[in-house]
Amino acid sequence: MNILWYNWKDTRHPGAGGAENYTYEIARRLVTKGHSVTLFVSEFDGCRKEECVDGISIIRDGGKYSVYPKAKSFYKQKGKEFDVVVDEINTRPFLTPKFVGDSKIVALIHQLAREFWFYETPLPVALVGYFFFEKRWLRNYIHVPTITVSESTRKDLDTIGFEKVFLVPNGLNVKPVSEVPEKTEKPTIIYVGRMKKAKRPQDVIKAFRIVKQQVPDAQLWMVGDGYLRKRLEGRAKDVKFFGYVDNKTRDDLIKRSWVLAVPGVREGWGQVVTDSNALGTPGVGYNIPGLRDSIKDEYSGLLVDNNPNSLASGLIRTLRDNALRETLSKKALQRALQFSWERSANEFAEVIES
Repeated sequence: MNILWYNWKDTRHPGAGGAENYTYEIARRLVTKGHSVTLFVSEFDGCRKEECVDGISIIRDGGKYSVYPKAKSFYKQKGKEFDVVVDEINTRPFLTPKFVGDSKIVALIHQLAREFWFYETPLPVALVGYFFFEKRWLRNYIHVPTITVSESTRKDLDTIGFEKVFLVPNGLNVKPVSEVPEKTEKPTIIYVGRMKKAKRPQDVIKAFRIVKQQVPDAQLWMVGDGYLRKRLEGRAKDVKFFGYVDNKTRDDLIKRSWVLAVPGVREGWGQVVTDSNALGTPGVGYNIPGLRDSIKDEYSGLLVDNNPNSLASGLIRTLRDNALRETLSKKALQRALQFSWERSANEFAEVIES
């Protein structure tokens, strides 16, 4: 099949995240299955307008907002060449039902924006987005076959009226360890992710202050970058900030850590949880959409109420109870082995081929 895939970014974009990685891992495997994939995304400084990456033909045109009309113009010119259009929705959709037709579209939605409007957009835009834009946009897709990555998002889509939703979860971005690796001598908590409001990294630091009262020798590693990093560094001199690191360094830090702290507002899945589990490290996370899917409570990690005090309690329990931590670590590793990009790509292919 000749597939046209719309997304606002690709993995080489400076602002790329988990959604773009999902796109890349699935798309390159579709190519190996004999399909042709053209990925239409926005431009960024210094990018090539067109290139081929692992068999995926990438076309970049337009910016953060203009990519949407550019996508429509591209389809008017080239649309007859494609059998299927994947419309990947990250807050704002491409509205392909208005210019493609339902019969050729498969929508891909990792998560609804919902609370993100209030964390990452200013008022009054946040109010309009939360109460008006998102539901109005998504109603165009209720008859379109839709792929999502978690049961949480599937339930969200059901409430809007989506009729055909298929669950295709994330795979693993790391090579699983054969057994739980050796950990640091001191009790170590790790945070891995972007440092922005919607990820709530500040909650980890607040929780760490509480943890230190009961586990004095505990240490906190913060891995990742973002616009909150400098502010947090200035307020937490006893916390080790690594910034953005290469994958090997990141994975080595996770392997050696005792527990992963995962706050946040909402996730599509929680890729960092599954990858950390595959490296033998359980997670303590907020009971939010996405994390309640990637963390199996009291099995591969702990789910806690969405505040620093509860996060601290879950971390303290994990750090102090050696038997619990060892059990969570082993079962987290076992559960992570259920996921793979190859399996996800096969399930994705079944949807588009039908």
